[in-house]
Amino acid sequence: MKNEFEGKVVLVTGAGKGTGRTVAEAFAARGAVVAANDISPVNLDETVAHIQAAGGRVKAYVEDVAKKMPIQGLLNQVLDDFGRIDVLVHCAEVEPQKTILEMDDWDWQRVLDVNLTGSFLLTQSVGRIMKEKGGGIIILASNRAHAPEKRAAYFASKAGLDALARTAAEEFAIYGVHVYCIHRAEQALEAVTG
Repeated sequence: MKNEFEGKVVLVTGAGKGTGRTVAEAFAARGAVVAANDISPVNLDETVAHIQAAGGRVKAYVEDVAKKMPIQGLLNQVLDDFGRIDVLVHCAEVEPQKTILEMDDWDWQRVLDVNLTGSFLLTQSVGRIMKEKGGGIIILASNRAHAPEKRAAYFASKAGLDALARTAAEEFAIYGVHVYCIHRAEQALEAVTG
């Protein structure tokens, strides 16, 4: 069980804290090489240090996964370092604590950029990589453990994410690329182990 992902390269976005950190540590503990991404090195450094202290293999990548060019840079770096991406677990998200009446358009757009547009761009780009390599697994985290008040943009983005995952799963299946939408961190490992 400890080495069930030995030799697999797993890219985890949002790995600095929360679900992303939990997922990164879980895959590393089972032998995967983890490409850990976050927008800031502050929390990401803690994740990397914890994985390394436990004997895991990990490399940090600091990029904003809400925009196409940084995503392309991230994926190119991971491919240069490891030659492939077997699993993508996209956990990066933002969740402003404002009501609809309080929220400005920047908050709304940032949530959609990170939670939905970033998911689309990563799914598209990693899907192309995996298609060329003959398969892989893409997991989109859609955590919804919070009450809806003060989270209109967050819930709107996650509804879109669910639809994106369903559509990508249908489209990519012919290429051996499996796409899942998870609602709890432990479901990421379950999706990969089948």
